Amino acid sequence: MIVWINGAFGAGKTTAARELIDLIPNSTLYDPELVGAQLRLLLPPKRLAEVSDHRELPIWRRLVVDTAAALLAELGGVLVVPMTLLRQEYRDEIFGALAARGIPVRHVLLRPDETILLSRIAESSEPDASPHDTGSDEGISSRQWAHDHIEPYNEALTWITEDAFVIDSSDLTPRQVADRIAEAVRTGEATSCEIVQSPAPTAETLAAGVLLFDEHDRVLLVDPTYKPGWEFPGGIVERGEAPADAGVREVAEEVGIELDRLPRLLVVDWEPPRPPRFGGMRLLFDGGRLSSDDAEHIVLPEAELRGWRFVGEQEAQRLLPPQRYERLRWALRARERGTPIYMEVGVPL
Repeated sequence: MIVWINGAFGAGKTTAARELIDLIPNSTLYDPELVGAQLRLLLPPKRLAEVSDHRELPIWRRLVVDTAAALLAELGGVLVVPMTLLRQEYRDEIFGALAARGIPVRHVLLRPDETILLSRIAESSEPDASPHDTGSDEGISSRQWAHDHIEPYNEALTWITEDAFVIDSSDLTPRQVADRIAEAVRTGEATSCEIVQSPAPTAETLAAGVLLFDEHDRVLLVDPTYKPGWEFPGGIVERGEAPADAGVREVAEEVGIELDRLPRLLVVDWEPPRPPRFGGMRLLFDGGRLSSDDAEHIVLPEAELRGWRFVGEQEAQRLLPPQRYERLRWALRARERGTPIYMEVGVPL
């Protein structure tokens, strides 16, 4: 299990975490800042200069998960992780990847009053550069860094407070905060995050997606909680399952729509292995048009999908990862022509 302590920079996450490991048996402190520090030594300066915060690096998010899993495999017990996460898609990616490994996360937010937070920042020591510096913001003080991130923190409170167990730490010492976290974990007040994800594949996979259209021929996209970027309804074809049947099943599970016929094949696309991903065959089917009444009855599994919308091709290009958009683009052409298209790496052959 992981106890993830979130909060603004300067909220006292690390000091509370150090106290907490004395209160939770067989617990270990794991600070992902150490992963960021190693990346600053390992990655070329040119790559570091492309971002202002190492959280923006996909490799950081991947290594945070891999390191947590390795520590738990080695030590067992509980990892206490003091780490600020203000972008919901990063929370989704990290917690979803942990869920795929069977590692539950108890998400806790330390939320002192803003005046107290500002006072703590002002009283903090001030090294020459931010500990979060990746190379592009060299010379920014830790105080300035903390101040600059108060506004993003306040904006993030909308989703964090819905997801995390919140502790008002305004008048509490680090030990009292740790006592409160330990009690919430013990009693179940701090529940496991509901984000779920299927176990990571161990070989090439066959996946079936289904395109559903509205009366204006806009396509339905869904927003997964466990990975960045939008997606079509669909998923991995189970062993012994026909791909078209898998598409029908996934549409029912993900948006609550029962298709009354098998969808028509539009695209077959081979996705090559790109470690750590194994790749495989990706199929897109035409599930037909949904009426306005059908759309009103769309129901999402909240632990997996946070939203849906019908979009035109231009908006789809903005929301979808590039390879997924290429797959959609050619699927729309196949729909117009009435002929399926075979592709490799997003390119028709």
